[in-house]
Amino acid sequence: MLAAMADSDSFNPSLRPPAAEPGRPREMQLPSIDVFEKGATVDGVPQTMNQRLFMQLLVFHVREDGALGPVMKALNAALAESGIGSVVYEDVNDPRGLGILSYTEDPTDFVTRLRPALARESLAALTLRPEFTMLGRTYSSGYEQDLAHWILNRPRYTVQHEGWDWAVWYPLRRSGAFELLPGREKGEILREHAGIGRAYGGADLAHDVRLACHGIDTNDNEFVIGLVGKTLHPLSHVVQTMRGTKQTSTYISQMGPFFVGRVCARHPLAGDVEPNTATTEG
Repeated sequence: MLAAMADSDSFNPSLRPPAAEPGRPREMQLPSIDVFEKGATVDGVPQTMNQRLFMQLLVFHVREDGALGPVMKALNAALAESGIGSVVYEDVNDPRGLGILSYTEDPTDFVTRLRPALARESLAALTLRPEFTMLGRTYSSGYEQDLAHWILNRPRYTVQHEGWDWAVWYPLRRSGAFELLPGREKGEILREHAGIGRAYGGADLAHDVRLACHGIDTNDNEFVIGLVGKTLHPLSHVVQTMRGTKQTSTYISQMGPFFVGRVCARHPLAGDVEPNTATTEG
């Protein structure tokens, strides 16, 4: 009888639900949780890492009682001393507007480094426009041949690239119906979208930064997209072209607001500039 019990699932400790308190039913066994980013298998070895880059866009209006020149000088000094990588944009749609893109592997830096830098008395004329605040994290698709480059390096190189001075940043949310699609159909939809993005990038017209923002966006968006390039028109053009894809036309439930800016200063840290390129601004 003992042998029969040993062979049954109910006697196997690894298959039984965890023990419950006396008088309470046993609870279901909890699923295992894996928060690692995963890339393609290279030479038979799976790529995994538990690092990612967090990027945040803050948009400000400089009040009329603050002179733009001194505020800009004070802002760049504060960012340079903060120890966090950043890019400053002039807001095309607000003559007294500024956008600050910052990034770090440790989101604590947004509170311990960036927050004190922006709280200086010399920057009191800055008024936050919270409707444009965007915060996201890099993520993997599972097909990256160089996972560390795509998760940690490429986004920094993209925003710091000399000459790619125009930028469009916006959040978006997909409808719940997309998540219910079969995996194969989702893959086809995403490949159509990605193919267009690669075409613009290959032609040096538009380069993207893709961030996930599930649970860390005020308006419950799921992704933050950054488009950067030499000129503004191709950035608008790629958004227009994407409207014709199945993902955007059928499964995007919300996009925007859109922030449009041009780089006026860069504050890269060591390793933030791609090899064989140089950044002179800042």
